Amino acid sequence: MRRLASWLRGSEVGFSYLMVMMAVTIMGLLTTVAAKQWKTMIQRELEMDLLAKGMEIQAALALYSASAKAGRVTPGEIYPQTLAELTRPPKPFLRKVYRDPVGHGEWELIRAPAGGIMGVRSKSKHRPVKQNNFPLAVRHFQGKPTHYDWVFQHPNPSQGGVLGATIPSGAGPGREPTGT
Repeated sequence: MRRLASWLRGSEVGFSYLMVMMAVTIMGLLTTVAAKQWKTMIQRELEMDLLAKGMEIQAALALYSASAKAGRVTPGEIYPQTLAELTRPPKPFLRKVYRDPVGHGEWELIRAPAGGIMGVRSKSKHRPVKQNNFPLAVRHFQGKPTHYDWVFQHPNPSQGGVLGATIPSGAGPGREPTGT
C-alpha cells in the first residue's frame, strides 16, 4: 500500500510539472501573437504618418510652384532647391521640414530635370501594410510593393499629372539617391 501511495505522489508531481510547462508554452505563444499584432499596429501608424507628411509636402510643392509661376509667362513648373525653402516666411508653404517616419531619417529627394525638388520618397524598402484605399491625392500608390515606391511629387500622377515620366531617370530603384 505504501508503494502505491508513493507512486501516486510521484505522478502528481509529474502532472503538476507538465501543467506548468504547458502554461508557460501557451503564455509564450500568446506573447508572440500579441507582439506580431503590436508590430503591425505600429507599422500602420507609421504608414499613416508617412502618408500625412508626404501629402503635406506634395501640396506644399504644388503651392510653391503655383505661387512662383504667378505672373510669369514661362511654361513649366518651378521647384524649390531645398525643402527648407518651403518653410520660409513671408509665405511658408510647409510648417516644418519633416523627417521620413518610416525610413527614420531624411527623405530621398526627387529632382526635377530642370532643377529643384519635385518630390520626396521614403528610403524604406519594406513592404507596406496598406495596399489599397488610399486618399485621392495618392491613389496611384495602390498595389505598390514598397514604401520606396510611394513618391510624393508635383505634378501628382493621381490628379492628372504625367504618368509615364514622373520620376527623372536618375532617381529609379537601385540607383544612387539624387538628393542631399
